Amino acid sequence: MDKINQVCAKAFPLGYDISIHGDMVSGTAKTSLGEVALIGTVNQAAVGVDLAYELAGKVLDIVRHSPGMPIVILVDTQGQKLSRRDELLGNAGYLSHLSKCFELARDQGHRIISIIYNEAVSGGYLALGMIADQSFALADAQIRVMALPAMSRITQIPLERLQELCKSSSIFGPGVANYVALGALEDIDDAHLASLLEVAINNKNTLDERAKLGYERGGRNMAHTIIQSIISI
Repeated sequence: MDKINQVCAKAFPLGYDISIHGDMVSGTAKTSLGEVALIGTVNQAAVGVDLAYELAGKVLDIVRHSPGMPIVILVDTQGQKLSRRDELLGNAGYLSHLSKCFELARDQGHRIISIIYNEAVSGGYLALGMIADQSFALADAQIRVMALPAMSRITQIPLERLQELCKSSSIFGPGVANYVALGALEDIDDAHLASLLEVAINNKNTLDERAKLGYERGGRNMAHTIIQSIISI
């Protein structure tokens, strides 16, 4: 569990208190702006119905017992659990339920920040990382929605062609640098993580500006323009 303690020490130098139950981590931490709630995953967790349900319950507990407290999600997941049991029980629905619980917390005034501190993949990343108002990552974190070999098999585009496309388009590429370019990540500054988090916690902006960031950073050239053209109709 050294990794989770390393990131907490960087992010919360004023102190933190966490407990680990299976692949779920929860607790609280101190910042100069007050206490924050911590929730997330360890052990490169595969998020199945049981873990998704447990995480969702913890989010609802925070909403019920700690009104308005900022929530920091600590993300380490290999993605959704790939098992027959979880698929038959409707794992996509459980992941959706978890996302809805975070959305409920946001609607109730909880600022939601995520930190990818080890691995973030596929559906687990969508439900735990990208759901946040703002997201950060450690420089050595591994992020991808789909590995290039898997993408090649599904799209029937040769792997070599996808690797070539990665050089000119962040949309195809894994890794924290590409996700910063896309606007999905706010920053990857390990040395100043604590101060970056406090700025994010204190940010009152409720607009999703990831498409705008992606446009400004050159990682997504069309999304922001299209969104703005629709809004202006």
